[in-house]
Amino acid sequence: MKKPYIIGISGGSGSGKTTFIRQLKETFTEKELCVVSQDDYYRPREEQEVDNKGVSNFDLPKSIDKKSFAKAIRKLIDGETVEIQEYVFNNDKAKAKKLRFEPAPIIIVEGLFVLHYKKINKLLDLKVFFHAKENLKVIRRIKRDKIERNYPLDDVLYRYEHHVLPAFEKYIKPHMDEVDIVINNNNSFDKGADVLIGFIKSKLKE
Repeated sequence: MKKPYIIGISGGSGSGKTTFIRQLKETFTEKELCVVSQDDYYRPREEQEVDNKGVSNFDLPKSIDKKSFAKAIRKLIDGETVEIQEYVFNNDKAKAKKLRFEPAPIIIVEGLFVLHYKKINKLLDLKVFFHAKENLKVIRRIKRDKIERNYPLDDVLYRYEHHVLPAFEKYIKPHMDEVDIVINNNNSFDKGADVLIGFIKSKLKE
């Protein structure tokens, strides 16, 4: 079996990663492309670090079970199927599903810290960074967390200022200089997405 091609996609919260991943899933079949997201490997709330205001900080590298995340990626590379329980971000209105990841020629590894985790970084054949202005990322974060995750607005803004932004500056942004492709998403990422999708199609033909 030919080794799959591994593409790592990172960037700050609200930079457009999730929207692009959705587009990839609509463009390619599961037999062509598999997406593994860091978001599915968060540790339980009781294991998260709490700040001096008593708020759980989900925006630290240790918030993720990186060993299980890396193990899943390696299993897919070896041609094995991965099954896990969906993480629903403590949203009482959401019902967790069982997620199943099948091996594919192209594997997308997506998340805030995929470049920060050294063992995962070494597995990547192509590194992509989504970038956007801070004010736009804040607005997108508000829309996502308030609507999709049922978080109060004050909570969203507090987390962005005290957790999200400091984590971006310390653990995510420094890797921007080492990636192969930077996709700016201030207005639209369509052109960058077209280039990356074209590249994936060419890889599938090899």
